[in-house]
Amino acid sequence: MRKQQLWKPLAAAIALALSASAHAKVAPEEASKLGNELTCMGAVAAANEAGTIPAFSGKWLGTPPGIDYTPNVGQHPIDPYPEDKPLYVINGKNWEQYKEHLTPGQIALLQRFPDSFELPVYEGRRDFRYPDEICEVAKKNAVEAELIDGGMGFTGYMGPVPFPIPSGENQAMQVLANHNYPYRAFTEQMERRDLADVSASGNITWGQTHNAALNVITLPDQIGKPIGEIMAYSDTGTLLPTRDKGKRTVSIEPMNFAQGQRLAWTYNPGTRRVRQLPEYGFDTPAAGTSGKMVIDQDRLMNGSPERYDWELKGKKEIYVPANAYRLHEEGVAYDDLLTPNHANPDFMRYELRRVWVLEGNLKSTHRHKYGKRVLFIDEDTWHGVMSDFYDTRGELVNHAFLNYYYAYDMSAWQAGSSFYHDLTTGGYIAYNLFQDLEKGPILNAGGLEPDNFTPAALRRRAH
Repeated sequence: MRKQQLWKPLAAAIALALSASAHAKVAPEEASKLGNELTCMGAVAAANEAGTIPAFSGKWLGTPPGIDYTPNVGQHPIDPYPEDKPLYVINGKNWEQYKEHLTPGQIALLQRFPDSFELPVYEGRRDFRYPDEICEVAKKNAVEAELIDGGMGFTGYMGPVPFPIPSGENQAMQVLANHNYPYRAFTEQMERRDLADVSASGNITWGQTHNAALNVITLPDQIGKPIGEIMAYSDTGTLLPTRDKGKRTVSIEPMNFAQGQRLAWTYNPGTRRVRQLPEYGFDTPAAGTSGKMVIDQDRLMNGSPERYDWELKGKKEIYVPANAYRLHEEGVAYDDLLTPNHANPDFMRYELRRVWVLEGNLKSTHRHKYGKRVLFIDEDTWHGVMSDFYDTRGELVNHAFLNYYYAYDMSAWQAGSSFYHDLTTGGYIAYNLFQDLEKGPILNAGGLEPDNFTPAALRRRAH
């Protein structure tokens, strides 16, 4: 497939507006802090002053001692902290004494459901580390990577985040780039992924998809090479709801949204035709969610940042989901997990962590379902772990959180189940469920190639 067939330039006006370069390089002496007073990803290695956030130990790489785990086959994660118990529980009666470490969305849920919504807070654990090869490339990115095209793209090397030490101009876009391009599995396959639309009364409408993703920037033979044009390929097929069964979409994600756009093709079983979608992403409804979740809410924010003005609000200490093993263990029954109004707090684990706070405000020249979104990004991993969403009138309408765990298959953090709470109706979407299934995500098993994600391949698989 020729390059001109893959990419379509954005409008000339946007390209001109984003043409300025924003430098982010740090001096070698600053980068030397990585792996010392900073972790290799740029997090503060020391404990906080109060001792409520522990120092980074990084004592484990891959599967911890004593855990029987078979990688790359979809085995459910195993909790390395099975004896941990909550230190305390934040609920509708005591939340005010903890409010400086809560987000508006968390407070809204605690106020709305004071007798059921809780945050069980555990001892902080910072015991896992990234592979040495990834850490070395992160140091190289720190002194060489820079934003280009107004933050719509960046230079640097493939593998880890591009800006482990955000600095200089436009730090907001550097932090967003880190969130969008962290070190993650190079292949991810799910034979089945469940989604639950849970109404305020507890009734469930089910969605199901099967998924495959090829992340070019973390392919083993690409680690440390200069950033290319393509970030990732994906393939999503719908199993439920029945009316959408058989629909399938493949997409290609660019590295620079000023030079290319996300391209997607879909197969419709009703017409038995493959067609290119004019636009894929932003607030297009996500497959299997009955239109109650949009595509760029997956992992809380993904795709082009062009529709928002982004502002970095600094770091805060916030209670966020962390080390979410219990939630994803084999045998967690959906009947126990999916309670009315919100998921069962007994399966959750919150820790006090330092997070970057990133706010996006919708530009007056663009449209989107959400007028403002506030991302809370874990400093240890650069993954967005929570987000508050506001409508175009400025009303807080949705609180979402994503449960990450360190996947032994890839020595990095994997996005587990996420929950998107409609603060207007009291219902929620439970996304990326696999607890009640035989297999979870199959990570780094390989076997995927770019040719698996073309319109021709889609047509072959669909028939």
